[in-house]
Amino acid sequence: MKPRLLIVDDEEMFLEYLSKRLINRKYNVTTCLTGEEALERVRNHDFDVIILDVLMPGIDGIEALREIKNLKPLTEVIMLTGHASPESGIEAMRHGAYDYFRKPCDTEDLVSKINKAYERKAEQEARIRAAEVAEIT
Repeated sequence: MKPRLLIVDDEEMFLEYLSKRLINRKYNVTTCLTGEEALERVRNHDFDVIILDVLMPGIDGIEALREIKNLKPLTEVIMLTGHASPESGIEAMRHGAYDYFRKPCDTEDLVSKINKAYERKAEQEARIRAAEVAEIT
């Protein structure tokens, strides 16, 4: 099963380009242009991996990351930015990002990270289910 992805970026052309690349690889992709819209989608839907731009107007990527991790702690988040700095990368990782890429990134590298992030989420969910079953029995 392919992971359910949410891609959040305020650059509409980049968002369209990346979503088409991932849809062509048979991923289930949802997109949005703002941090506010992303948080609304996360509240109402389950995603396995979120690809999140760092710099956006309104709620930026770091703030959205913090809220996503509060709402759905097991959802993995990969940060993307065209304005990478060591500080923003460190801050993103400190708040629970799975990884951090500079735009434009190689699609194959991103696909590899998406798959690894999805595997990590699935393993965590399996451990939680096993613990719940053990507690019941």
